[in-house]
Amino acid sequence: MVGRDETRRPCQHRRGHGVLHNRGGTMMGAIDRSALNRPESLRKFVAPEFVFGIGARLLVARYAANLELGKILVVSDPGVEAAGWTGELVAILEAAGFPLASYSRVSPNPRSGEVMDGAEVFLRERCNSILAVGGGSPMDCAKGIGIVVAERRSILEFEGVDQVSVPIPPLICVPTTGGTSADVSQFAIITNCEQKTKIAIISKAVVPDVALIDPSTLISMPDALSVATGMDALTHAFEAYASNAQSPVTDVLALEAARLLFEYLPRSLKEPRNLEYRAQVMLGSLDAGLAFSNASLGAVHAMAHAAGGLLDIAHGDCNSILLPHVVRYNFSAVPHRYRTLAEASGIPSVELVAMRDDRVREALVDRIIAMQRMLSAPRRFADYGMTRENLPRLAEMAMKDACMATNPRRPTASEIERIYEAAL
Repeated sequence: MVGRDETRRPCQHRRGHGVLHNRGGTMMGAIDRSALNRPESLRKFVAPEFVFGIGARLLVARYAANLELGKILVVSDPGVEAAGWTGELVAILEAAGFPLASYSRVSPNPRSGEVMDGAEVFLRERCNSILAVGGGSPMDCAKGIGIVVAERRSILEFEGVDQVSVPIPPLICVPTTGGTSADVSQFAIITNCEQKTKIAIISKAVVPDVALIDPSTLISMPDALSVATGMDALTHAFEAYASNAQSPVTDVLALEAARLLFEYLPRSLKEPRNLEYRAQVMLGSLDAGLAFSNASLGAVHAMAHAAGGLLDIAHGDCNSILLPHVVRYNFSAVPHRYRTLAEASGIPSVELVAMRDDRVREALVDRIIAMQRMLSAPRRFADYGMTRENLPRLAEMAMKDACMATNPRRPTASEIERIYEAAL
């Protein structure tokens, strides 16, 4: 099996090296926590090599050759296959002489059983690498397959942060939706069907080796998928910018993503074959993905994972429903950050200067709701069968999600229940 570069391995901490000293010998182990969000504080940024632009997908054989791949497992789903993107890339790779196997039994919320089945195909076919073609579901499934074949354990054992200790096989991603950003992120989300929960796997080991990001692929998306993935990307931007793990680098990316998505997502729905609009949406998705992969997320995603796992709701739809309610809840923790997001959303700065914080909060929430209405995006969980009886369990699951750790305001379970209730 072709391994990854050693720099992709999770950091291994050594005993005896946890305290730093300056030249004068002063102990520097006690860090001023108030300094952690200053530009000079330590931040690490992880991203794959990526190519962005019209025709990027067509470079797949060149990058497979660069990585010296052998037999490639192509992971996709029925919708992407029907759109023709998978077959096109398979033909390119076959013409270049690469042996292939395929796995496409991937659901919209990829199941742990599908990951394990895909890993069996990988091993049976003696593959040594993976190509993921599609949206977040095939890409997350491909990451899960990589983890299982590297670690030889159940995918459900890797929930949380930095639980993957072995490099996964080389992974190339070709995204066909504008929002999930699994092609550039450290995240993989897998559904545990027995428990009706989603697990978040966060590890540098699942960052793809190469992402070929081609806006042309967005023209085949149905409107509902364009809305769901677009609102997912917008939520990535908001949560990365408000995250307590943000940095100056992720801030730039998150704000530009928010600006692009507010401006171009509605346009792309009105003119779905306009490649200029689709390219701006795909760029917004890329910026948001790079931001959240390194700043992490927050309560919207923690709550969306719980709701999506229990009720099998599309992830982007969950985010759309929750975003205005969580923004209203979080605002008081970082009002200056939400003011900046309000400006990125299109509210003129001259108006914001004259507004009190509570008025800015409501103006920003109104701006998100206006976006939902323009897109005909989902706004209520009751439409998906959620009831008040579900709320205690949902809140319990959301509180355990890894994304909650970087929410700017630490909620209680009862507060999470009230947010769910407001979104019913």
